[in-house]
Amino acid sequence: MLGKRPQIAFITAQYTKDRRSWSGTFYFMYHALQQHVGDVTLIGPIEPFFATWIGKIATGLSQKIFHKRYNYRHSYLLAKAYASVLNKQLKKNRYDLIVIPARSTFIPYLETDVPIIHIGDSTVQNTMEYYPALTNLYEFSRKETLAIEQAALSKSSLLIYSSQWASDSAIHDFHINPEKVFTIPFGANLEHAPDREMIMTKQLTKTCRLLWLGVDWARKGGDMAFDTLTELIRMGIDAELTICGCVPPAKYTHPKLHVIPYINKNDAEQSKKLDALFWDSDFLILPTRKECFGIVFCEASAFGVPSVTTDTGGISSAVIDGENGFLLPVSATGKDYAKVIAGIFSNQKRYTALVSQSRDLFESTLNWDTWGKKFRDASLPLFDKPTQ
Repeated sequence: MLGKRPQIAFITAQYTKDRRSWSGTFYFMYHALQQHVGDVTLIGPIEPFFATWIGKIATGLSQKIFHKRYNYRHSYLLAKAYASVLNKQLKKNRYDLIVIPARSTFIPYLETDVPIIHIGDSTVQNTMEYYPALTNLYEFSRKETLAIEQAALSKSSLLIYSSQWASDSAIHDFHINPEKVFTIPFGANLEHAPDREMIMTKQLTKTCRLLWLGVDWARKGGDMAFDTLTELIRMGIDAELTICGCVPPAKYTHPKLHVIPYINKNDAEQSKKLDALFWDSDFLILPTRKECFGIVFCEASAFGVPSVTTDTGGISSAVIDGENGFLLPVSATGKDYAKVIAGIFSNQKRYTALVSQSRDLFESTLNWDTWGKKFRDASLPLFDKPTQ
């Protein structure tokens, strides 16, 4: 490999260049690999029609009739169907590295001697009985799910996860050698990072401006964000809450609540509106019930916006308590969130320190350049050092 850049097959289940796919993570991951690691060939989306159709039908009927779930996404049928497509694709060119994000089912039946790097934000063990899709599974489906994951993780040359929560699961739940498991937090999915000097001019005003971003009102704790708004107002603080990404249930109305149902990141003008929301916010509030990582915390940090969120899943690898935000227990209420926010909002000096620390963490860790460089360093033992 000496003297040339590695050739990388980047295999995804969705369109890589669609910035709505995995919140844009595929798109920015691709560019980080291209810039810092090697020459990337996109393969995907891969979705075998027949096997997927059978899986969806079986899952739908099972839930309707027996009220149990069949996880067809981690099934032998689909894994073999993926492999039948991918084995042909991979034979078309010579690759030095195969990179597969967020789809371990691609891996078990691949016929290749090329090193495979699997990237994820969780393992299936993390998400069983945590996310709805892996809740209330048939016992045979649970075993099949774990077997597919075990085969994928064992077959991979390296595993790269966005959080220590996920890395620990790979090591302890699937008995993977710790030497091939790396924790590298994802970056902010921003085309251009805002200017640091401008961010450091942020000053609190008489209005405490809260931002909530998400498409799943219930899972992301929208009701608690609303309770936080009303509690701050009860405490005598002039507060407002902007909801972006969904429409709250009808009962959640308030003169200080603003709703932006949807922003398309693929549209440049709409993407600028999202940037403006960060610029105009004092805090990101996201009392999420379940979260594997949270790219939105990286984006908030890029804008110097402290995050107030829940200590659940892999969030603690994106939000460092007291540094770029605060982690509250799952049991915390809207009053608890309001108390934390009120304490910061009353102290400009402390708030400015949080702004600076949030931006520092973005610059040092929560960006795709850092991710790409750490990926390169982790993967170097798999091939000779490329010439940049």
